[in-house]
Amino acid sequence: MRNEVRARRMFVGLWLALLAVKGVLAAQLPLFVDEAFYWQEGRHLAWAYSDLPGLTAWMARVGVALGGNHTLAVRLPFLVVAAAVPWLVVRVTAREFGPVHGWRAGTFAMLLPLAGTLGLLAVPDAAMTLATLLCMDAGSRLLRGVDTDAALELAVGMAIGALSHYRFIAVLAVGGLVLLLLPQGRRALRDPRVLVAIAFGLAAWTPLLAWNLDNAEAGLRFQLVDRHPWAFHADGISFLVIQALLATPLLFLALFAGAWRARDDGNIAARYFAWLGVLVVLGFFALGFLADTERVSFHWPLPGYIALLPLLPAALTRWPRWLRAATAVLATMGLLVVLGYYAAVSVPNLRAQSAASRWYPSNFAGWGPLAGAVRTQRAGMPAGTRVVADNFKVGAELGFALGEPDIPVLSHPLNVKHGRAPQLALWGLQVHGRADLGGGPLLLVVGASEVRYRDLLARYHALCAAFGPLPPPRVVNVDHGAQRFLLFALDGPAKRGPCVAPAMAWIDRPLSAATVAGGQAIDVDGWAFKDGVGIKGVDVLLDGRIVAAADYGLDAPGVRRYWTLSDDPRHPYVGFRARFDTRGVAPGRHWLGLRLQGRDGSVEDWSEQPLDLR
Repeated sequence: MRNEVRARRMFVGLWLALLAVKGVLAAQLPLFVDEAFYWQEGRHLAWAYSDLPGLTAWMARVGVALGGNHTLAVRLPFLVVAAAVPWLVVRVTAREFGPVHGWRAGTFAMLLPLAGTLGLLAVPDAAMTLATLLCMDAGSRLLRGVDTDAALELAVGMAIGALSHYRFIAVLAVGGLVLLLLPQGRRALRDPRVLVAIAFGLAAWTPLLAWNLDNAEAGLRFQLVDRHPWAFHADGISFLVIQALLATPLLFLALFAGAWRARDDGNIAARYFAWLGVLVVLGFFALGFLADTERVSFHWPLPGYIALLPLLPAALTRWPRWLRAATAVLATMGLLVVLGYYAAVSVPNLRAQSAASRWYPSNFAGWGPLAGAVRTQRAGMPAGTRVVADNFKVGAELGFALGEPDIPVLSHPLNVKHGRAPQLALWGLQVHGRADLGGGPLLLVVGASEVRYRDLLARYHALCAAFGPLPPPRVVNVDHGAQRFLLFALDGPAKRGPCVAPAMAWIDRPLSAATVAGGQAIDVDGWAFKDGVGIKGVDVLLDGRIVAAADYGLDAPGVRRYWTLSDDPRHPYVGFRARFDTRGVAPGRHWLGLRLQGRDGSVEDWSEQPLDLR
């Protein structure tokens, strides 16, 4: 009894603390771009969408209906669903293995980083995890004997999963296979009540199938075909390393130790959980050698870990006390690291320090400053000025910030890459240029950092083709330009003439993140051009302050050879050189940038790069 009381107190204390921390973070953390698009889908209610079934959008809509257009309100339904997950783990485990094991499994459901941070983002995983638990609970009950309550729970779980994500198909397939492999499972599947429940659960896929039938299978093709190479690649081998780190190594081993121990357990539910969890995780591992690696996929195996959690306490009891303690401590540290990451992302000064690294959280960053700049710019433009977004990310995030879910979005490779182009077209929000928007004033918002640098000039020329020569932009550099936006005020029909594009530049010397000795002169070499009009001058900035006027117009023939599309009239004389003195500059990290002055009167601050003075 003392063990049960202690385990319950630990669970409840951790649950309350974690819920409070996630609530604070959910209120402060900027919306991830996918969350913003789900908010936009929630403002255009439908049974299904191009990227997902309907439940995620509906939950986001309920949140803002209850709490207003705020990040916490958007995430609130997901936090509530996620808060129920550990309690369900307790219930499932306690029924099969006793209350002490139940409380301990529930505690580790919160310490497992992927599960403990559920609900912090308004994404489908919270509902899909709930659906997984309901189905596995129902399945374990049906193995002992069919009753109406268990069949009803199976139907509800299957329906929630069907309305959550295409990925839930993996849980259904593995769960059905495991039931077929077990004699008790085959017996349960012959019961009419179970068959009715399965029919109900499968019927919940009808809206998604209907959407695909009406839209040339666009969603199915994106999720199952277009986004995956379906050719062997070695990246899949990193799966085990990534998963061991995300689950924390000792907890990862303990989960599979529990599955191994239960493989021939006399408890039929234990064998069911073991096979369900292992096959889901191994299935995604095998898929990793053939499937998409460009987008986030590390969270895919979470349903498998959830299925293994009820087996974890029994496995840990066989380990020495010091190893059990190390498992809990390491899992706690893993959870704190993930929560700390979200906390750091929500603090602008901390986020900016990662601006030049590969870990920069671009999908969380810059949307507040961009929305402020758009409000200011539009306030100085004629009444009725329409905002036009360069891609779905800008459109959704600005839509949320401005409370405008119908911002037109240009055709963009990102819309296709993320499966959002068909949905934008259905809403009538995907446009190709000025001809689709009438002759009124427009504020065109371009995400310059959303395009690979080698493709950026081509993107600018595509914008010229759609809107004519571009006026001088207002530049919004966030986090030293790691997120860079350009605002173009377009006050009439498209003009004709050669493409006038934003400036392009590069610093050849010093290299990004170079370490140099302080107290001496530093040479800065590079190039810059501006199609259509050319560059008038280049200033070198250190921490936003002009420290040198560059000698511009040096011979740089290699630039024209690489940027074959460029028509800057000064080619090949687009190089620059400058020198500035660092005496009086404190040691440490500084940010080196450029101010590019165009011959059309434009002034554009280029993205900054770190420079360390020792």
